[in-house]
Amino acid sequence: MDIPAGKQKSLGQAIDELIQALETLDESSRQTAIRAACEHLKIGLPAAERTGASSLQASASPGGQDAAQTIRVPDIKSLKEEKQPSSANEMAALVAYYLSELAPPKERQAHVTFEDMVKFFKPFYPLPKAPRQLLPNAKNAGYFDSLGDGKYRLNPVGYNLVAHNLPRTGTESRPVKPRKPRKQVDKKSKRRQ
Repeated sequence: MDIPAGKQKSLGQAIDELIQALETLDESSRQTAIRAACEHLKIGLPAAERTGASSLQASASPGGQDAAQTIRVPDIKSLKEEKQPSSANEMAALVAYYLSELAPPKERQAHVTFEDMVKFFKPFYPLPKAPRQLLPNAKNAGYFDSLGDGKYRLNPVGYNLVAHNLPRTGTESRPVKPRKPRKQVDKKSKRRQ
C-alpha cells in the first residue's frame, strides 16, 4: 500500500498511535493484534523472551539482509532491575528519568514530587528512614534541580547517571577497607614515663 508523501507519518507519530491503540486491550488481545499486524506487513517474529518489560522483537529482511528491530516499552520494575540503583538517591533519579523519558505518553512529566517517589519506591525499593528528605538529599547529591513547591527536575548529572552510568561496574565503586582499631593509651602511665 503506497502512502502519499503528504500523508506519511513520522516514526514517533506511528509509535504513539500504536501504543494508543493497544493500551485499551488486555495482554492477550495486544499480542494477537501485534502478531496480525506483523503478518500483514510481512515482518517475521522470533520467539520472544519474557522479561519484566513489554517488548517486541521483529526481524525483517530488506534487500536479503536480516535486520533486527526492537520496540521496547519498559516499565519501572524492569528499568530498576536493568540499572540496579545502589542508593535511594540513585533510585530517585531513576524514577525521575522513567517519568520524563520512558513512561507512557499520558503519564510523562517533567518534574517529580514526594508523592511520585512514594508511589514508585514502595513496590520496588525500600523507602529511606526520612522519606520527605529523599528529594532534597538527591538534589544535594547533584541529581536534581529544585523548582519550588516540593517539585524537582532531573538535571543533566542525574540524567547521565541513569542513562549512561548505571549499572555501576566493579571499578567505579571501591570497597571500603575496615579501619584498624586505635590502640588505647593509658594517659596516666604515659605521663609517668
